[in-house]
Amino acid sequence: MLQTIIVAIIVAIICAVAFFFVGYQYRKNEAEKEIGSAEQEATRILNEAIKDAESKKREALVEAREEIHKERSTYEQEVKERRAELTKQERRLQSKEETLDRKTDAIERKDEKLQNRLAAAERTREEIEQIKASQQETLERISGLTAEDAKAYLIHQVEDDVTHEEAVKIKEVKAKFKDEAETYAREAISLAIQRCAADQVAEVAVSVVPLPNDEMKGRIIGREGRNIRTLETLTGAELIIDDTPEAITISCFDPVRREITRIALERLIADGRIHPARIEEMVEKAKREVESVIKAEGERAVFETNIHGIHPELVKLLGRMHYRTSYGQNVLSHSIEVSHLAGLLAAELGADVATAKRAGLLHDIGKSVDHEIEGSHVQIGVDLARRYKENEYVVHAIAAHHNDVEPQTIVACLVQAADAISAARPGARRENVESYVKRLEKLEEITSSFKGVSKAYAIQAGREVRVMIKPEDVSEDQMTILARDIAKKIEDELEYPGQIKVHLIREVTAVEYAK
Repeated sequence: MLQTIIVAIIVAIICAVAFFFVGYQYRKNEAEKEIGSAEQEATRILNEAIKDAESKKREALVEAREEIHKERSTYEQEVKERRAELTKQERRLQSKEETLDRKTDAIERKDEKLQNRLAAAERTREEIEQIKASQQETLERISGLTAEDAKAYLIHQVEDDVTHEEAVKIKEVKAKFKDEAETYAREAISLAIQRCAADQVAEVAVSVVPLPNDEMKGRIIGREGRNIRTLETLTGAELIIDDTPEAITISCFDPVRREITRIALERLIADGRIHPARIEEMVEKAKREVESVIKAEGERAVFETNIHGIHPELVKLLGRMHYRTSYGQNVLSHSIEVSHLAGLLAAELGADVATAKRAGLLHDIGKSVDHEIEGSHVQIGVDLARRYKENEYVVHAIAAHHNDVEPQTIVACLVQAADAISAARPGARRENVESYVKRLEKLEEITSSFKGVSKAYAIQAGREVRVMIKPEDVSEDQMTILARDIAKKIEDELEYPGQIKVHLIREVTAVEYAK
């Protein structure tokens, strides 16, 4: 049984080997057939590719030959054109060269002539120098001075003569004007100043309202600030509540609003009932009171100056100036003062007194509303005067009182003078300490900038400058000229009220020691 199984296995193995061999041989024959077919196809494709390549090669050669022929034709044409252009330029350059040769020849001929003339001029100059030297030697021998000594002597003599004559002439003119004008000017100005009176107030932009106690500050502020906001909204002023004991500061550039706020706040404090409705009521009462005061002050100004026919609106605007100040000077009082001064000066000169007083009263009318209308107070005043039918003499005086336009009438000149007198009167105005100190420093700086000045001191609150002169640099005659020059420079470069006296001191001292 075992042998039978082994034989079966062997037979199976032999059969498998036989089948494998037969299959292998079959696949080998098939593969050889496919390979032969592929070789034939490859040979065919290669032959076709060779034919295509040769065909394209022939076409490329033909195209290359055509392109070369075309490029050669273009190149030959360009070469031909360039040769023609070069030939043309060569002919042009040859023509220019011939022209330049001709010009060069002409220049050489002119240069030769010029050299000859220069040589002749040089010979003439040498002859002139010889003659001049001979004459100079003769003059020096006769005078006993060299040319430089004679020149210095003549210049010194002429300078001394001119300086002396100029100083004498200046002194004569000053003395003449002083004799004729000083007495009359003093009388007219002193009379005008004596007959006018002006109350002075401090220039401030704030008002201080006293409080009975510090608890009142809280009541004025109100719950969540409603009371103070209501008051500020109704009046347009600002209330400053700080650590200042028992006081509240009202700040506003409009003096009328500030006054309304002050009156309303004082009445609210006195009443004790402070709430929005009561604040509104008090503000209305304060406005009516201030309007009444404005009207009364305007009428007072018109009555004091004895001017008639002024428009009622201008009278109200005059009254508003009662609450306006300029450099510490009340503008309404200043306007009344200028009106009186202009009238007095006009009377002394025989001019129209009524027109001068009217123009003087209205010259600063623009300041009454310059917080509300844009522009300078001069332009605002001119517009107001024309709107309310003032005559052209008054309008022109208003326009010219700060030299915005050139004064054309005697009334305009008188208003200018009266305005300057009122502002420059001692005590009329006060100025900021810082600007005052700067003005004094500038005054000393201007004075010290002149040659020959040793030291300069501003005294009499800037009304006089005392100048110490170096005697070796400035003579007595030159002092008069120097004083005039210093005064002229101060007028040109410095702004100041009134006038400044320039006082020069020249001191010659001799010191010796006994041993």
